[in-house]
Amino acid sequence: MPIDQHLLLAFTVTTIVAMITPGPDMLFILGCGMRGGPRAGLLATAGVATSEAVHIAVAAAGLAALFAAVPVAFTVVRIAGAAYLIYLGVQTLRRSKAGHDELPVLGEGMPGRRAYLNGLLTNLLNPKMVTFTIAFLPQFIDPRLGQVWLQFAILGAILIVLEFLVDGLVGVLAGRIGGWLRRRHAARRRLDIATGSIFIGLGVRLAAEK
Repeated sequence: MPIDQHLLLAFTVTTIVAMITPGPDMLFILGCGMRGGPRAGLLATAGVATSEAVHIAVAAAGLAALFAAVPVAFTVVRIAGAAYLIYLGVQTLRRSKAGHDELPVLGEGMPGRRAYLNGLLTNLLNPKMVTFTIAFLPQFIDPRLGQVWLQFAILGAILIVLEFLVDGLVGVLAGRIGGWLRRRHAARRRLDIATGSIFIGLGVRLAAEK
C-alpha cells in the first residue's frame, strides 16, 4: 500500500475522534432524520458523503490556491452556504405554522431526494469543509512514497466511510425518534420548530465566522 502505516493509523484515530464530536454535519443529519425518518437520515448522510468526495478532489487539485489568490471567493461561497441553511430553516418554521391534521407517515416529513440534495448542497457550499480537508489530509501524506493522488484517494475513502457510519447511525436513530414523535401533532410542531431553529442557527454561525 503506497501509504505510511503509522500515518494511516494516526489518520484513522484522529478522524474517528473528529467524527464523534457533534458538528454542523451531524446536527444537520440529525434534523433530517428526525423530520424524514431513517431513510432521509441515511440519504442526507449520503449527500454529505458525496460532497466530501468533491472536497477531497478539490483538496488534491489545490483549490486552496484560489482562496488565497482571490479571498472574495471564500467569502462568496461561505455566504451562499449560510443563506441556504437559513432558507431551509425558515421553510421548516413556516411548515410548522401551517398545521397538519392527519397523522404523518414516517419519512413523509422530508422526501429522500430532498434530504440527499440538502445534505449535498449544505456541505458543498461550506468552504470551511474545503479548507479543513485541504489542511487535514496532507498531514498524513508522505510525498516520498510517491503516488500522492492514490494516497489522497485512500485517506479520502476512509474519511467518507467513517463519516457515513457515524452520521448514518445518527440519522437512523434520529429517524426512529422522529417517527414516534410525529404520531402527535403538537410534538411534530415542536420538532419542526426545533429543526428549523437548528438550521437557522447553523446558517447564522457560518455567516458570522471569519
